[in-house]
Parts: sequence; C-alpha cells; structure tokens
Amino acid sequence: MNRYLRMSGLALAISATVWGGVAKAADVPKSADVKQSGTLAVANTLDFAPFEYLDADGKQTGIIIELAGEVAKLVDAKLDVQRTPFPSMIPGLAAGRFKIAWETFSATSERLKQVDFVMFLKAGLAVSTSPDKKASFSGDTPLCGKRIGVSAGSASDFLVDKLTKECTDKGQKPIEKSVFNSSTDIVQAVLSDRVDARMDDATASSYFEVTSKGQLVVLPTLYEVAPLGMAIAKDDKETADMMVGALAELFKNGTYKSILEKYGMGAYAIKEPYFVGSMDALRAE
Repeated sequence: MNRYLRMSGLALAISATVWGGVAKAADVPKSADVKQSGTLAVANTLDFAPFEYLDADGKQTGIIIELAGEVAKLVDAKLDVQRTPFPSMIPGLAAGRFKIAWETFSATSERLKQVDFVMFLKAGLAVSTSPDKKASFSGDTPLCGKRIGVSAGSASDFLVDKLTKECTDKGQKPIEKSVFNSSTDIVQAVLSDRVDARMDDATASSYFEVTSKGQLVVLPTLYEVAPLGMAIAKDDKETADMMVGALAELFKNGTYKSILEKYGMGAYAIKEPYFVGSMDALRAE
C-alpha cells in the first residue's frame, strides 16, 4: 500500500480540539528508556492529515498525535514528537536514533528485516460518490457498468482492471475507467458528473468526506484491506510490550475508537493491537 497517497489541495478543516476523554491509568509496562527519561519519544512526519499535521495555530494534532498523547499519559511520561522525514524512519530505527516511528506503515518482508511493527489500524481502497448516486451502487458487483475515476499508476488503477474482468466474466457491463493525474482532479470529475465515483486510498477518501461536509460519501466496501502499524526497533521487546499494552488499554476503554471516529476513520479500527515480527504474524481483519 502506498503510505503517501496525498490529498493535494484538499482543505484540512477538521477541528483540532483535543478529545475530551481521559484514559485511566493501567498496568502498562514501561520500557527502561521511558522510566529513565520520563519521556515518550516518537518519530513522526507531522504532515499526513488526518493522522498527523499542524493545525492553523501550528499545534500538533491528528489521530496518531492524539493516540500518542494518551499513551504518554498511561506510562506517566511527557510526549516528545520528533519531526522526521518518512524515508529516514526505518534507517533511523535501525541505527538506534529513536525507538518508535509512529506512522501508518504496512509490513513487508524487506521492512521486517530491519524493524518490527505494532499494528493499530487497517486501510485499503474505497469508492466514493455523490450522495444522490450512492443508492445506485448496490448488489454484489456495485461497480459494474459505472464510470470510475482513478489516479494513474495507483493501486486503484490496477484494481479497477481486475474488477472489470470480474464484471465481464459474470456477463455484466464493464467498468468505464477514467485515469487522472491527481486525487483533486478525480474529485472534480465526480462533482461535475464526468465520472460516477472515484476509487482511492480509503483513509484519504473518508477524510475528504468529513472535510468536504459530505460532498462525496464513501461506500461501505473496502478493497485490498491491509493492517497498518507503527515501527519499533528490531527485537526491542520492552518498547513493543509497552506500546501493545498501552494501546490495548485505549482499545478497551473506548479512547481508540472515539479518536478514530472524531476524524471520520471509525471504519478502519481493528479488534486489538498486536505485535508483528514476521509476515506470518499478520492478521486478516
């Protein structure tokens, strides 16, 4: 999955008000580093809304920032978000420059040679359309015969080709695929009725539904679903246990789901956080 499917030109309009619930202290194990420093240090890009970004006042906010703040409370530590370019994160963990890179990483065999992961989310591809057309996408093959916009060379581009074959194999009309250079262009094509819907990164689509006040709505089916997680230095069991334990408490007390729903991301919750040190540990949600 492409971690950096961006929403160029889309307004970041979600309120940065901190969620009002407070996670209760739990028996969460602390790593030696957090015990000694009193700080939970997290590498993060701070530029991928709705997960992490700076609001109009320059304040750090977003799903990951709020979750990290709640974890810091549970381990009685101060949160230190260290702004780090995405390509530098896994090398930085491998080199020992920091212990946690909290982004929405997908686990791959190559990455797992250098780092481990704690999974806390799922995502995939989703279709969004105008509210007046939503009811027309029904049945087991809702996209057959529809005009679907995709970004050139994206996962959506290839998936629509696969789904089109499934339509024709079943004797149904093929999908009419239109290819665009940016997500913004696809959105405008849907709004102007040049295509019936867009297929794009699911989290980006849900975020636009919120920020656009429902100009486009996301259909319920997710395609190519995959778990996403933060990266932890390889074989750092203390840090991994701390993060799994803290997140498990946030899942249990409702904080996790409330933060996701605040940003329109409730559909991407997983059942529980879990550790991944090898590809066979990945779960199908």
